[in-house]
Amino acid sequence: MLHPRIRIAAVQKDTDFTEITPTAGISVEQHGGRAKCLQRLIRLDLPVPKTVALSTACVERISASHVPDITELMTIFGEAPLLSARPSSQDPDWGGPRAVLNIGMTAARHVRLVKTHGELAANALYLRFIHSYSVHVARLDPDMFEMPKDPTAAALQAMLAAYTIETDEEFPQDPARQLSEVLRSMARAWGGTTARLLRQAKGAPVDAGLGLVVQEMALGVGAGSCGSGVIQFVDVVTGLPQIKGRYLDQSQGRDALRAGEEAMFLTRDLRGPSFEDQNPAAFEALKKAGGIIRKRLREEMQVEFTIENSNLRILDAVRLPRGARADVRIAVSLATDGIIPREEALLRIPPRALSELLHRQVDPSGPRDVFCRGIAASPGAATGRIVFSATAAQASAARGEDCILVRRETTPEDIRGMHAAIGVLTERGGMTSHAAVIARGLGVPCIVGASELSLGIRDTSFTVKGRTFSAGDIITLDGTTGEVLAGSAEMLPPALDDAFQTLLTWADDVRDIGVRANADTPTDARMARSFAAQGIGLCRTEHMFFEDDRLTVMREMIFADASDDRRAALARLLPMQRADFKELFEIMSGLPVCIRLFDPPLHEFLPSSRDGMREMAEALDLPLSDVTRRIEALSEFNPMLGMRGVRLGITVPEIYDMQARAIFEATVEASENGAPIVPEIMIPLVSAMREVELVKSRIDAVAAAVRIEKKTDFTYKLGVMVETPRAALRAGDIARHAAFLSFGTNDLTQMTYGLSRDDAGRFMSAYVQQGVYPEDPFHMLDTDGVGELLQIGAERGKAARKDVVLSICGEHGGNPESIAFCRNAGFDYVSCSPFRVPVARLAAAQAALLDPRVKSVDKNNIIHI
Repeated sequence: MLHPRIRIAAVQKDTDFTEITPTAGISVEQHGGRAKCLQRLIRLDLPVPKTVALSTACVERISASHVPDITELMTIFGEAPLLSARPSSQDPDWGGPRAVLNIGMTAARHVRLVKTHGELAANALYLRFIHSYSVHVARLDPDMFEMPKDPTAAALQAMLAAYTIETDEEFPQDPARQLSEVLRSMARAWGGTTARLLRQAKGAPVDAGLGLVVQEMALGVGAGSCGSGVIQFVDVVTGLPQIKGRYLDQSQGRDALRAGEEAMFLTRDLRGPSFEDQNPAAFEALKKAGGIIRKRLREEMQVEFTIENSNLRILDAVRLPRGARADVRIAVSLATDGIIPREEALLRIPPRALSELLHRQVDPSGPRDVFCRGIAASPGAATGRIVFSATAAQASAARGEDCILVRRETTPEDIRGMHAAIGVLTERGGMTSHAAVIARGLGVPCIVGASELSLGIRDTSFTVKGRTFSAGDIITLDGTTGEVLAGSAEMLPPALDDAFQTLLTWADDVRDIGVRANADTPTDARMARSFAAQGIGLCRTEHMFFEDDRLTVMREMIFADASDDRRAALARLLPMQRADFKELFEIMSGLPVCIRLFDPPLHEFLPSSRDGMREMAEALDLPLSDVTRRIEALSEFNPMLGMRGVRLGITVPEIYDMQARAIFEATVEASENGAPIVPEIMIPLVSAMREVELVKSRIDAVAAAVRIEKKTDFTYKLGVMVETPRAALRAGDIARHAAFLSFGTNDLTQMTYGLSRDDAGRFMSAYVQQGVYPEDPFHMLDTDGVGELLQIGAERGKAARKDVVLSICGEHGGNPESIAFCRNAGFDYVSCSPFRVPVARLAAAQAALLDPRVKSVDKNNIIHI
């Protein structure tokens, strides 16, 4: 009899469950990924035990205690079957409740198994089911049901007695009731708050359903050669061919992975016995099955198998869990072997996953002030300032400061902070903790389980072995070794393998939008070249003035009262700027370099503290009162909307004159040793056509003067950085005097929203959580609002000047979603930070492949397991 709490559903009986056969109507959407994969294995005529799939709709009804006809379901398997139940979510990454094995074990079945398989095997099977049922179905105290080391009769009776004590009833002896309760428990576990939050953190929709599969048991215990194991055919880290896994005699499920030294190696190994030696025929059959699965399922799979009296049974195959490095190599290998087309290989790799391959590593030969160790949960290394909350991490990222998020343990509410941070450190957790799983998905270095940490009550500091670290202190995470270092550490560049390069070469063959890099220094430019950027889309020249030898000269220029005095000070900066630009031109070897003229307000180069003002007064040989008055005169209520960019270039034209001369003289010198250089000069913060006319006339004059002085000719392009809504709206007028329009979406987003990037982090999480904004517009381009301005600007600019070049140069330029938007809007290229160039190259290729107007690959033929 069924338990009184269980009611048999009276409707939809024929669609509740389906035996998986080659022709059955099984789909990922209705039955989940595991069910569909099992059907594919059955179609390949592999030795898969009989299996029944329960639809997501059926499982939803089961969670409300409306179960299907269990007796009819069990009839499919014959008389008195032993069964297993496993989850079948639409995406394996979403997880699911634990599998339950040996459903149908009763006292009567135990007696029969003692006769056929022996007492120890029968005891082991029964004990395993009682343990799983008690802990995961009846939800009893796990400590009361620990699995004994030896499956003796006394141990079996003790566990049965413990169940009776805890529940005031005998252990269920009706197989139908057992299966009903197992299915109900699994269905309800899927709907639990913790499970729901975890899968949503992995990208599952709120209403994601769960399918279940019920499968005939392949026991793996008994007389003869019996056992179970797991096999894979490539390394999960590198993706290189290698048979890996474990096998354990007299075992079930995935016991071999938890057995430690008792488990056998799969292939011959000098360290111990192997499955290949023990059962060579089954091993060869397993390798053959693996090859068939790889070729026909077009994927590297991890195969769970059981050996029953020397006969191979394949229970399951799941997409091999792996990191981004292995993912890339596997996709390239499958395409190279002709199993999948190159286009599909490109579409299989999430562009953001490439970031994991680009991370730096701590130099092992450098000094290491290690103060703490934890579990290395996500590879790579990162140096940043300590923050203790997601909000602080977002605020830090908005300011452009690298930060390390430190938490006791993370929750789904911390995901936004993890996106903003460049590293994560937690006091608690393991390899499958929330922090570890999410960090690996993001490609963020992460160390968990750093139990030596002791966070303060208010989460504003932590203590380790008597050393205290507070918010703002700099630390380094070595996510490869699990070590936490005080201060900054020497870093090694990332190692990029042949598969990575091959994939991006294929991407370049497909994409139809350019990818440049934002690079301000020679180091940035070299990195951009190493990632095959097609030029520099944004070189911010103001960063060149903050070096000590230049800062004093810059301040002299700011304090100069007359134009001639400003020119005299800037003349000392001219050779420095010329050398900067020449080096950039030489590094880029003829590729385009777009140089943005001076942009920030002058007060950014002046000290704010009293001590700083005194030091500057001494350096400039001026009275402190004069310094104080000039700083006060230059201060603005809202400097980001004040005298900066083109406004400064018009009111203090000597700055742009010097920069233009430096660019042109560097152009002449760099062109002497190679192909002619055609520099691109960009005017920032434009909002009116007349601003462009004024600056253009002075730059043209400087160019003419340099041509005469150097007795040589050169060409250059002058363009505008569109950062204000008015510039986007008046792009038609502006384009008449501009060879290119480059949309600076960072400032354009600020001005469109009326938001400060530096302050938005204080409330952005609340806004997104409450649906005010779908996403932080500084992290993800607002295609509705800011995007409409981009479209208007692009359309009006092209209408006025057909050959005007359109681009985006804010950090949004590295977002896959932004790239697809810009491509559809007719932009010529995107520009992003050097480390995001590979991401942009792959995203651009995917945007082209997924364009319904481009018939390059059958999108419907791509199998996701």
